[in-house]
Amino acid sequence: MTLVLGIETTCDETAAAIVERRSDGERRIRANRIRSQVAEHARFGGVVPEIAARAHVEVLDRMIAEAMDEAGIGFGDLDAIAAAAGPGLIGGVMVGLTTAKALALGLGRPLLAVNHLEAHALTPRLVDDVHFPYLLLLASGGHTQLVAVREVGRYTRLGTTIDDAIGEAFDKVAKMLSLGFPGGPAVERAARDGDPERFALPRPMLGKPDPDFSLSGLKTAVRLTAESVEPLTATDIADLCASFQAAVVDCVIDRTRVAIRAFRREIGTPSALVVAGGVGANRAIRQALQRSATEAGLRLVVPPPALCTDNGAMIAWAGIERLDRGLVDGLDVAARPRWPLDAARAQPGARA
Repeated sequence: MTLVLGIETTCDETAAAIVERRSDGERRIRANRIRSQVAEHARFGGVVPEIAARAHVEVLDRMIAEAMDEAGIGFGDLDAIAAAAGPGLIGGVMVGLTTAKALALGLGRPLLAVNHLEAHALTPRLVDDVHFPYLLLLASGGHTQLVAVREVGRYTRLGTTIDDAIGEAFDKVAKMLSLGFPGGPAVERAARDGDPERFALPRPMLGKPDPDFSLSGLKTAVRLTAESVEPLTATDIADLCASFQAAVVDCVIDRTRVAIRAFRREIGTPSALVVAGGVGANRAIRQALQRSATEAGLRLVVPPPALCTDNGAMIAWAGIERLDRGLVDGLDVAARPRWPLDAARAQPGARA
């Protein structure tokens, strides 16, 4: 049996989790404690890095203690300590990674400095028997990528966003329509009562040969449309959200289809289409991806909503995967604000 503590502090969730992997391969989340900072950041309409880092400092020790108590284990039972070492808000990343280094040093256990994006990429293997290689759509507030997951530590980025991430676009649309923070769930709720065909919004990048995304033009179109019908009624807002969400869904489906073709051309047949990141909790996007996966003869794998957003269990599981392969880190490992999964295809100035 392997027990790993996972620590996640890259943005505005403070999380600590214990994941167990038995010798027969059975996986179990023994504890998964998450403390959201939504209330602290809501009045600013987005995450304030300094506030986020301070909040991590204030609660992380308690979160770890609660996770250990819930799992019913002592620190001496742990086989390793895993922490997200980036990419993310550097102040928060340093809080979690420094805490993990102290525990690893004090306990004499291996340290696993986990790439936050890799943790998302490997989460499906915690909850499902997904075999390598598979196609990953990683979509969150800070990241939008289509990635070929070949093995632990081996990733090929097929497509990315050239401007806004999908989750970031949802948040900005919510802010311009005064729907509050976090914006993704707010826009989705409003869209349920709206007419997705009322406003003709653009579908950027549709039909392009490379599976990249662009959302800034769509976001601008929403703003200009909103200004053209001001003052906005509740119906106007619902219709705008529905039209925006429909445009995003069309973009996701088109870009994913292109990525599936690129995967088959460059690598072979993926074992599954996997969705990770907070945007994976959006029902309309999940349903559309299910249709696309079925159309392509692939299985769609989406982790439960609690594992789509940032959490400690995904860090602990990525730690177990890396520990199995001897991929441990020294105590001098640095926190990284940017850390692309596929360094070979990372472009200067591109988002991690």
